[in-house]
Amino acid sequence: MELSLFLWELMGEFGRLYEQQYAVALFNKMRFDLEGGGGPQNQLLHRKVPLKNKSIFSGALFQYLEENKKWRNRFLFIPDSYNINYYENKQAHDRGLHPKGTINCAGYRVLTSMEEYLELLNTSLPGVKAKVGSSSFLKCATQFPLILWHPYARHYYFYVVTEKEQQKWSAVFQDCVRHTNNGLSEECKVQTPAFTDAVRLYRQAHGHYGTWDMMCGTPPQILANLVMETLLPEMRDLITPKLKGKMHERQRNWMLISDAVYGLVQSQTQAQYEAVVQSCEAGRPPLETTIRTDMDQIITSKEHVTSKIRALVLPKAEKLLKVSIQPYISSILDALMEPTSRGFFEVKDLFFRELVDMSKNLLNDGNKEKLGEHMDKISMLAFHPVKMQSCYEKVETLSLEGLQQRFDVSSPSVFVQRAQILMREQMDDAVYTFEQLLHKSLEGQEQEDLSKTIQGCQDRVIKKFDYDSSTVRKKFFREALLQIFIPYMLKQLSPSCSELPSFQELIFEDFSRFILVENIFEEVVLHTVMKDIMLAVKEAAVQRRHNLYRDSIVLTDSDPNLLLLGENPPIDWAEEYGGGQEEVDGENTGDPEVQKRRRVKQVVSMIQIEGNASVLPNESSLEVPAVDDIPEEGTEVRSDTSLSQKSEKQVSNGTKEDVKKNAVDDKPPTNRSVLKEEESTTERSLQGTEIKSAIDCAIQEIEKAVQEEEHEARTQKTAESSSLKEETAAEDVKPTSSCEEGARINPADTNKDTTSSTEKPSDSPVLEVEAVTSSEQQENHITASTQESHTENPIAPSQHDNSGFQSPTNEAAEEEQQGGKKECNDSETGDDTGKGEIAHMDHQ
Repeated sequence: MELSLFLWELMGEFGRLYEQQYAVALFNKMRFDLEGGGGPQNQLLHRKVPLKNKSIFSGALFQYLEENKKWRNRFLFIPDSYNINYYENKQAHDRGLHPKGTINCAGYRVLTSMEEYLELLNTSLPGVKAKVGSSSFLKCATQFPLILWHPYARHYYFYVVTEKEQQKWSAVFQDCVRHTNNGLSEECKVQTPAFTDAVRLYRQAHGHYGTWDMMCGTPPQILANLVMETLLPEMRDLITPKLKGKMHERQRNWMLISDAVYGLVQSQTQAQYEAVVQSCEAGRPPLETTIRTDMDQIITSKEHVTSKIRALVLPKAEKLLKVSIQPYISSILDALMEPTSRGFFEVKDLFFRELVDMSKNLLNDGNKEKLGEHMDKISMLAFHPVKMQSCYEKVETLSLEGLQQRFDVSSPSVFVQRAQILMREQMDDAVYTFEQLLHKSLEGQEQEDLSKTIQGCQDRVIKKFDYDSSTVRKKFFREALLQIFIPYMLKQLSPSCSELPSFQELIFEDFSRFILVENIFEEVVLHTVMKDIMLAVKEAAVQRRHNLYRDSIVLTDSDPNLLLLGENPPIDWAEEYGGGQEEVDGENTGDPEVQKRRRVKQVVSMIQIEGNASVLPNESSLEVPAVDDIPEEGTEVRSDTSLSQKSEKQVSNGTKEDVKKNAVDDKPPTNRSVLKEEESTTERSLQGTEIKSAIDCAIQEIEKAVQEEEHEARTQKTAESSSLKEETAAEDVKPTSSCEEGARINPADTNKDTTSSTEKPSDSPVLEVEAVTSSEQQENHITASTQESHTENPIAPSQHDNSGFQSPTNEAAEEEQQGGKKECNDSETGDDTGKGEIAHMDHQ
């Protein structure tokens, strides 16, 4: 009952303020339409409906469920409204089922660490402190959490398995927060100013001056935040002593209570706000009639009252301005200009890089179909949160250290998000203008002039972007300085201007709804400080430090033909030029809603292997049909099929030279094949050990065979010498040459000699090779098995390498072969010497 009464009183007070400000905003709009406003005209075209038939992102990740305190895999889909819809799985989304829940990100903050989350959690409930890792319902399976934190509403917990996924989802979530925070439409020239002024006056009446972080979302959400700003301290004092249990249980219960109250407040404020708006809209026609009839009298009466209030306020305001405002204007302006200008420069560079990449890709295959594919991707560049993240990060460095407490600035996040919204609008205006210029230039254009046409359109858009960027930034600087200084001056001057209500008597009763003393007082203060702010911005433009145009450079209707192009319908590059047409996944269905949902294109692409439709195993993002708008940088991964084919081809070749010839210098595998590489490395080390042991066995067998041959030779020599005469015994005995033994032992060398003899024929008779003994057959078998072990692992870097270096195992084998050849040569030399001595003795 107390909550309902509190809401009724608050909404009653806000309703009175809104009705007053509604009439004032209506008068200001009609006066502006009648008199017009000066200022520079935008050179770039503006897209009215930029995200038609587009979605932002979709994929799967793990979400913590409060009901059963467990993590479950959920499929998230983010449409053009930037509300996060989460489903049981992807099939539920494809069938058109209702989502399990929807998250409106207005007022949320995206956190990527548990430490930051627990620090914010401790501030929400004073006296209850939790340490990192002490909360049982926050145990995350990986080091990549994603948390959506809100001061009043429910918190949402997610986690992914890779850092790349965390960065992408974080950029998408931040873009959702950025878009939903900007919930007040600037096209509503009456309702929006009336609402913002009513909220500001209500907070000032309760002593809250300065910027407000929770001025975000739709009007009902802002009103709910306004209620919770006052209600939350009372709730905390009332409920905190009654919370029982451990620290994390008390914090969790407090969050559930706050979320329940916030939801109830939001539902009631929405109903009452809609009633107030309908009442004001119903009374709008008679107000418009009065304004049209008495416009001149209303303006004259307002100027008379303004002069009276100016005489009272101006001396005090100028004194305050000179002492407390002027010394800080230049420093605050520099703090605003530096990061903001870097962000806009990054927007320009990103736009330029994308067009240069497109031009390079069209040099080789420069047909219009490829152009349509590239332009279909570039058309959504401004709404690609991952690509635009580098631009947004430049502005996030904005800091107002030492000035926030003095001028009652809660945090610079209000200015950061406003600058980021303007950057996205400028990017989309530049892309849309380039689309219209290029499409107009391509009509009847030859294909050879495609690159030249793109370059010409790019130069025109860059010049217009520089001018509009300067205009937008100067306006942003002026508005930011006013938001910082005006509340501070009003807070200082209000106590000394207590006689202001008496000036209401000077206003005619018929015009009292359009002329309010509070508004005139603020206008006088604003004009007092506005002169110094304009001078500071003008000096900054003259210095040319941040590429700002001077106010004297005004381009009006410099390109009238371009303005006519802005009336053309949006261009569907994929359909018109035949590029980027995508097949619909699944079966053909007659449901128009399902077909429409599948035709929706997605701005941010999935993390996908190049040349493979499957998703990486360590990525939780899932592929969505008909989605390929702006792909990320792909990762080249070597497939297992190609590896198996190469290994089979190399194993089929038996010799070492064929293995070297077929060895392929592949790219190093990615993290997907790390385990396979470790296993293959272990196998190669084991094979190397087996090869070495086989070679040692072969050497022992060869030495044993040589000893047996020498023993047989000695026995035969002794038998023959006993049967011959003592004088001719040494002459008649012909010992077996060690060279022949070497030929028996190493048949590979004999085959090599016979091969060389066949290549280079001669008249010498062919020597017959003696039969191979059983020991020699065993040696040949060992040698063959060794060669097979070499060919089984042909791409092992420890065995063969394309660099020309051999492994230590091969070097040992070659040294043994060279030692065998050396023994053969020595035996041949000794054999020749023995034959000479025998011939000399025969002659005698």
